[in-house]
Amino acid sequence: MDCYDEREQLSGLFVAIEENLAVPFETEVLGVPVVVRKVDLRSSGIVVICHRGRLRQAIGILDLPLPDPAPDGAQWIEAYRWWAAGS
Repeated sequence: MDCYDEREQLSGLFVAIEENLAVPFETEVLGVPVVVRKVDLRSSGIVVICHRGRLRQAIGILDLPLPDPAPDGAQWIEAYRWWAAGS
């Protein structure tokens, strides 16, 4: 895809993650089981929306511990990680 600046690159990675990451999936954040239901793009970067009962929390996708086995599409998170390290 053609991207002219970092913001467009970030948007492109967000679309790839949103379209390919198999949600919902379960994982643990700080030892607490959560369900990842959604991917979102914020000014801080790409986040996932984690649910635990009625509680919701946005967590940076690069800070999210993935379950084993990782959900389908997790390779796009690794692509984002690689991009974020170089930008």
